[in-house]
Amino acid sequence: MSDALLLGCAHCHAMNRVRPDRLSAGPRCGKCQQPMFTGEPLTLTGANFASLVARSSLPVVVDFWASWCGPCKAMAPIFAEAARELEPRLRFAKLDTEAEQALAGRFGIRSIPTLILFKNGQEAARQPGLLQGPQLRQWLAAQLG
Repeated sequence: MSDALLLGCAHCHAMNRVRPDRLSAGPRCGKCQQPMFTGEPLTLTGANFASLVARSSLPVVVDFWASWCGPCKAMAPIFAEAARELEPRLRFAKLDTEAEQALAGRFGIRSIPTLILFKNGQEAARQPGLLQGPQLRQWLAAQLG
């Protein structure tokens, strides 16, 4: 199972190995039996960042946002729609920069919204500002090849 992807469970944070050809079959966590994919962006915290992003071998796009930010609020439904449409090919997650200031600082977030695409736990691409649905899909397609 050396070609298996390593994915963190959003519920219990356990790491799971999933074969790429089984992603669309609705895999469940081996520890807590919860679905690995829900079609909704995951909520990132300092406690779950390592398992959901840093150790993930599946690409993860993270929306760095804040509740007081108008463009962030406008992008939220666009981001959620992309998650429903594009999972399980990649994961979608949101990080509240006000609640998780240390993580936002770690990635040098200077403006919001900012999207960062992580591949194998490393930043692969960054896009500041509000993106409409077609722009978001185009940006992701360009980054993922």
